[in-house]
Amino acid sequence: MAIRILPSHLVDQIAAGEVVERPASVIKELVENALDAGATRLEVEIEQGGAGLIRVRDNGHGIAAPELELALTRHATSKIATLEDLAAVDSLGFRGEALPSIAAVARLRLASREAGAADAAEITARDGAVGAVRPAALAEGTVVEVRELFFNVPARRRFLRSQATESMHALRMVERLALSRPDVALRYASNGREQLRVAPAADAAGQRQRLAQVLGEDFAAGVLEIDVAAGPLRLHGWISQPTFSRTQPDLAHWFVNGRAVRDRLLLNAVKLGYRDVLYGGRHPAYVLHLTIDPREVDVNAHPAKQELRFREARGVHDFIQREIARRLAATRPGMQDSAVDTRPSPAGMRHGVFDFHAPRGLPDAGPGPRGVWAVRDALLPTAEFPAARESGAQPLGTAIAQLHGIYILAQDAQGLVLVDMHAGHERVLYEKLKADHAGRSVEAQRLLEPVSVTLPQAVLDRLLEEEADWARCGFELTRLGPDRLAVRSVPVLLARADVAELVRATALAVAEDEGVHHVEGAEHRLLATLACRGAVHGGRRLSLPEMDALLRQMEQTERASQCNHGRPTFTRVPLAELDRLFLRGR
Repeated sequence: MAIRILPSHLVDQIAAGEVVERPASVIKELVENALDAGATRLEVEIEQGGAGLIRVRDNGHGIAAPELELALTRHATSKIATLEDLAAVDSLGFRGEALPSIAAVARLRLASREAGAADAAEITARDGAVGAVRPAALAEGTVVEVRELFFNVPARRRFLRSQATESMHALRMVERLALSRPDVALRYASNGREQLRVAPAADAAGQRQRLAQVLGEDFAAGVLEIDVAAGPLRLHGWISQPTFSRTQPDLAHWFVNGRAVRDRLLLNAVKLGYRDVLYGGRHPAYVLHLTIDPREVDVNAHPAKQELRFREARGVHDFIQREIARRLAATRPGMQDSAVDTRPSPAGMRHGVFDFHAPRGLPDAGPGPRGVWAVRDALLPTAEFPAARESGAQPLGTAIAQLHGIYILAQDAQGLVLVDMHAGHERVLYEKLKADHAGRSVEAQRLLEPVSVTLPQAVLDRLLEEEADWARCGFELTRLGPDRLAVRSVPVLLARADVAELVRATALAVAEDEGVHHVEGAEHRLLATLACRGAVHGGRRLSLPEMDALLRQMEQTERASQCNHGRPTFTRVPLAELDRLFLRGR
């Protein structure tokens, strides 16, 4: 076939394919244009999943009548004029492609009344052909109607999903846009039924209310607010408690200078910020805004402007990761915003019956079974903690009993506190190991005699590949044979453990699932596994002073509201709930 120049209408349809993927992308482009025009109130309506009609109405500054035809011309824009402007884009749109691209694959009507103008005007386009400008009746602002999307591109229309699916995508897009600009009122309706209406949010309380409307009460109830700055960067928004996690990253919302993005660098930075508090396969939920000098980020890297390029990518990544981790470190018992509410339903409790003792057959205090180390040697003496009993001085209360050798029961001024002793001890150990490791102050204790450990050859091969990581954690390991290993020294913190069982369990756990703890690098993964294997396990009976010592350590340990896998370490049952169970006051 000979080389030829493509017809202009075909060029427009090809270009439209980069901008208009489905009805939701049309909504995105039109709403972003409205926001760039200074709109503070938006209405979005669709019919038939958006394939039949998309209407976006705003109260922005409008378009002058003589410029309506120009607005439907490719690469016509009011947002940039020079190459320098492109290098510092501070608007959501700038290419001048959205309206002409939509007009090339749909029937479009554009009506607008410029602020201060006496009359409104409108223009229509069909299959890329633009009509004449004529008078219209309209308040100040702009209305764009898009009908019969892809009517002239049958192949593209066949790729649209069902009306229900396209409506869902449209709703998700509107929700994302509502989260991007809390100061803008927005109403959304599908097939005549209103599905979302949010008022402007002027303060944190209003923003939290918008989160509840858009993402649900469960998310809004437990989020932690974050607002930090460093140099040209500001990170603000809301992140979920680690106990509110998802199987999919469906509630991960990123906005950079007001633009909704799905950038891998940003997603990864948050994931690593949560690395010590989420268990395998779980994803955090958040709504985060990054404000950055427009000259430090390239928004022209992707046709849909979903991915970005940062001039100082490593600095941006590290700033986000560090600040997320720092905010989550405050999730310890007693810290504001950090309460974990996982109270059992009344039906799940045995009315009036609590077993305050270890079950028969479980070991009493004394030397622990193999693989469990003596807790009293790992916990700080109770005397090292203040003996105050004032409300708030001891957020986890005072230990009163142990339940089934698994849970510590404590009381505070508000009611009952139940603590998972293994989960709490695991977090205390892990944070201690990390702190020692970061300061390179891990003390190793040389064993009087090497301990022999037998492992599958493949696991042993894998372990020795990471021998340097084990050494930095205080272990000295030597291979004795294809499946045998000699352990010659261990960290002092774990010196009273069953060494063979600890090394064997840790090596197997690390080999089976590298990402189980969501930690970065083999060293942290190893420390997390060591803490899990070394923490006190179920069936270990503790004395009241030992229980109190663990509670006090948890209160002083970062991230102590969750174990290393993201499970809650404690929960509360208020007196009011207990009174209700026993019908007190009725």
